[in-house]
Amino acid sequence: MNSEIRQLEPKALWNRFADLNAVPRASKKEERVIAFMKDFGNNLGLETIEDEVGNVIIRKPATSGMEDRKTIVMQSHLDMVHQKNADTDFDFDTQGIEMFIDGDWVKAKGTTLGADNGLGVATIMAILESDTIEHPAIEALFTIDEETGMTGAMGLKGGLLQGEILLNLDTEEDDEIGVGCAGGVDITAIRTYNEEETPEFKVGYAITVKGLQGGHSGMDIHKGFGNSNKILNRLLFDGFENFGLRISEIDGGSLRNAIPRESMAVVAIDSIHEEAFKLEMAQLSETIVRELKTMEPNLEIVISKTQQPEKIMDLGVQEGITRALYAACNGVYRMSADIPDLVETSNNIARVIVKDGSIKIACLTRSSVESSKMDLANMLRATFELTGCEVEFSGSYPGWTPNMDSAILKVMRQLYIELNGNEPHVAACHAGLECGILGTNYPEMDMISFGPNIKGAHSPDERTQISSVQKYWKFVLEILKQIPKK
Repeated sequence: MNSEIRQLEPKALWNRFADLNAVPRASKKEERVIAFMKDFGNNLGLETIEDEVGNVIIRKPATSGMEDRKTIVMQSHLDMVHQKNADTDFDFDTQGIEMFIDGDWVKAKGTTLGADNGLGVATIMAILESDTIEHPAIEALFTIDEETGMTGAMGLKGGLLQGEILLNLDTEEDDEIGVGCAGGVDITAIRTYNEEETPEFKVGYAITVKGLQGGHSGMDIHKGFGNSNKILNRLLFDGFENFGLRISEIDGGSLRNAIPRESMAVVAIDSIHEEAFKLEMAQLSETIVRELKTMEPNLEIVISKTQQPEKIMDLGVQEGITRALYAACNGVYRMSADIPDLVETSNNIARVIVKDGSIKIACLTRSSVESSKMDLANMLRATFELTGCEVEFSGSYPGWTPNMDSAILKVMRQLYIELNGNEPHVAACHAGLECGILGTNYPEMDMISFGPNIKGAHSPDERTQISSVQKYWKFVLEILKQIPKK
């Protein structure tokens, strides 16, 4: 299966991508991929170091005739988001990604593909091992834990890099040149509650929301995709209001940076209301499916009878939490007033866990404006604190302020026009790139971000376009030739 991938052009890039995808590399579990990358650099006889937090840096001298050009940093992150479909049997800790070709696209069998940011890593690897590609001196920077905290970029010390220009290969539209990005902050609400014995006259039901597209909680947040946690809460709220539904447990969503695709709850209702409950839930489910049918054609809401749960939530806590989840902002909070069509501030209600007397709600708030980010974060904190939750802010990272006078931007913009016959889209994005963080310790470094077309990142629908990778590869090679002189 992956042998087909190795025959694609450019072979150097696709072969390195296939090698990389054989290595499990979940965020915060990068030990194997760090060792893989160090072996790669050492086997090439290049200076290879691992810093204090696990970032890998590989240095390669300039090719003949390019010694007078500025040193560049080529940067991508080693970790990938691990997501799979519920019916896919796959162990991310032991298995490599199973890829296949579908027309002009490379996809994975029921899991994320790892093109984000594996294609960037593979690009740099192909250049490092080449003896024919012209380039200035390169510092290849492979960061860790980009997807769940940016801790690699945060931990990179100033003075370790000498490069003057940074090429970040983590943009997902091949006609886009990135010059800015959003910052973010993790918001976690927790509390405990008393459990009650489920009365004998109640019956158990499971409510499952599934089949949503999911996607990147930054790049896709404005697209109107459904959030399974919000949909599930709508059903729970209605069931409580009309039939006194009681919650036993909730398991919704997965990673903070992925729009939740699946959520499940086990509930109890009075047996006397059972038929009316089923009818009401069926009608509400049909309404929700109809509302979202354009963007979520595969949405399923399944209401099924199950064993009566032994315990249910304290009534007052349940009422407060369902209301807080209803009130909590999810999706776009504010569009940018300065950059057309850019989401300025948003929130993703990513994870909801209710079980065994404990509640945890995890959100990721993003914004390109620091004050707006904290405004929304405080709004969410107030919402959850009103229900008795303790709320913690963590993992805060800054955005990347656009520099429209960037020298490398001017070079790349002109090259793009020459290669493609049209203007690139120079833009800031709502995703969190590492450039803003790296810029805190390297404020004079000229930074830019670009990459090939990647769709459905952070979901099992992730895919990358073969023709776009070829277009991007040609662009990379030309950029290396045109790096300004020192």
